[in-house]
Amino acid sequence: MQHIAFTDIDDIQVGHAHDLEAGTGCTVVICEKGATAGIDVRGGAPGTRESDLLDPVNLVEQIHAVVLSGGSAFGLDSASGVMQYLEEKHIGFDVQVTRVPIVCGAVLFDLAIGDHRIRPDKAMGYQACVNATNRPCAEGCVGAGTGATVGKILGMGRAMKGGLGCHAVQVGTLKVGALVAVNCLGDVIDPENGEHLAAIHAVGGSVNATTSYDRTNYYQTVGPQE
Repeated sequence: MQHIAFTDIDDIQVGHAHDLEAGTGCTVVICEKGATAGIDVRGGAPGTRESDLLDPVNLVEQIHAVVLSGGSAFGLDSASGVMQYLEEKHIGFDVQVTRVPIVCGAVLFDLAIGDHRIRPDKAMGYQACVNATNRPCAEGCVGAGTGATVGKILGMGRAMKGGLGCHAVQVGTLKVGALVAVNCLGDVIDPENGEHLAAIHAVGGSVNATTSYDRTNYYQTVGPQE
């Protein structure tokens, strides 16, 4: 098994667009030739677009892009820019009179970071497509990861910055990759050793990252801060 760039997966392009001052952005994964997709929606407040059409009993068999976006439900608008870009390139599901790009998307909540009045919109989604490339994908506070945070369970005052990352491997001719915008309520924990890679800020401004601790005792002794 060898490690490869996420964009080494055949026919995949990734593009980011963001507003660093507003603290939000979006990321698009484009597959112009189409790709078979599936979905597993979790969480208590999901925000998604075109998820129902991924049901295998439905007509459309392939999608042409996936958009990850900040802005909460407002950020779903960024997919409209992706559709415009792909339609201009004559990419999409053929309905005779035109081609309808099949663009799925999901959003994360980042309105409490930066300027909540500015969210990913159609123009930002279009720009992400313009920026799409098969070169190695930028990671961190870019695209959909711009306003991502972790460790929010005790409030934003104790949260740590999240972000966007990707990883891919190749075994023989098989290439498998993942691109993730990490914006979790709780901590990011290494499953192999239990270390907290990113976590709630502790009292006094220190960070409980790369440190194992009893979660129950920690919350009881530290608690929320005024």
